[in-house]
Amino acid sequence: MSTYSNCFIKKLKLIRKVPTIMSFRRCNSRSVDVLNDIKILDMTRIIAGPFCTMILSDMGAEVIKVEKPGSGDEARKWGPPFINNSTESSYFVSVNRNKKSVCINLKSEEGRQLIYELAKVSDVLVENYVPGTLERMKLGYDHLKKIAPRLIYCSITGYGSEGPYMKNPGYDVIAASVGGLLNITGPQNGEPVKVGVAVTDLATGLYAHGAILAALIQRSQTGIGQKIECNLLSTQVASLINIGSNYLNNGKEAQRWGSAHESLVPYQMFETTDGYMTIGCGSDSQFKDFCEKIGRPDLGYDEKYHTNALRVENRIELIGIIEGIICQKTSKEWMELFENSSFPRGPVNKIGDVFADPHITAVGLVKTVEHSKIGKIKLVGPPVKYSRGVNEVRSPPPLLGEHTDEVLKRVLGYSDFKIEEFKKRGIVQ
Repeated sequence: MSTYSNCFIKKLKLIRKVPTIMSFRRCNSRSVDVLNDIKILDMTRIIAGPFCTMILSDMGAEVIKVEKPGSGDEARKWGPPFINNSTESSYFVSVNRNKKSVCINLKSEEGRQLIYELAKVSDVLVENYVPGTLERMKLGYDHLKKIAPRLIYCSITGYGSEGPYMKNPGYDVIAASVGGLLNITGPQNGEPVKVGVAVTDLATGLYAHGAILAALIQRSQTGIGQKIECNLLSTQVASLINIGSNYLNNGKEAQRWGSAHESLVPYQMFETTDGYMTIGCGSDSQFKDFCEKIGRPDLGYDEKYHTNALRVENRIELIGIIEGIICQKTSKEWMELFENSSFPRGPVNKIGDVFADPHITAVGLVKTVEHSKIGKIKLVGPPVKYSRGVNEVRSPPPLLGEHTDEVLKRVLGYSDFKIEEFKKRGIVQ
């Protein structure tokens, strides 16, 4: 038998010995959690890390959120507003559903031992400490891989584990500032503007969750875990897409365009009699359709506007004409006139309008769950649907330390007596 054949057979045997993410039977069932039987040890706080682990929890992974006794995740205090006059912040609630909270004192030797034990029975650990912090506590990847070689260790930081900024604390708006997002956001000729939500945090969480899923697939083939590094600044720079490419390949410095688009016209917000709406034309045929709908079909054939390149060149004059037309009707009237049109359009909604929107209502995106302390709360559910898998809101965000006893008993097999002893000594809460 050839050397190649021997290697191939050995690889097949290795794959058969390694537990896969789901059994074949479960993969073929009609309704099964996408990440059934996957356990996540969540040592993150604020937004990027918790957003990542929440996505995984929606898919069915069991997420054990490790928090600091007494205070927990800093986002628990990021308010007002607090829900129903409680101490539960809307911020924390938005990214921590489907998780179990366990309070462990990581500064104690016994607390570190508990993390070791949890790491041994977990598939993934996600953390977002400043580089070097967990290493000093003997909880870094090099420590844990020795006792849990199958563990996938995902580190989410502000700037990564190398470079002059590596020790700096990482926050969304700082990464967005250093990474150029603020400088390209805001009104033309105005000052830089922060985006309304923490998009750099969210994008980093999305990158991290995708990397974790890829690592799980690779581990199913090799049986070996690995370390994943994601950071806010690299994510932000990668997210510059065409703006970054414009500079790297053409030396073109970006500018602020407000709601407009540098390379497409019209593609921006217009004022109506009662608000604003956004209209875009991504092709010449869409522009002609738009001109028909606003009662100016001649514009679609005007030699100054009949191609996008010409519309960009004559932007100021054309936008002035369109503004003078759109400002004559309400947003609702325009939406009715534009129904069944080929070009994209939509009102600039207030948040209340968003959740009253008939489409958002029809798809059932908002879910209601019962919280043990504050009663019914509403959450925006996962936006992704699977034809053969469950991806859903299962439980409300946890109270601080709500599941400490359950996890230590069920997952690690500790007795009530031992757990009570830990509590008396301040090791857990």
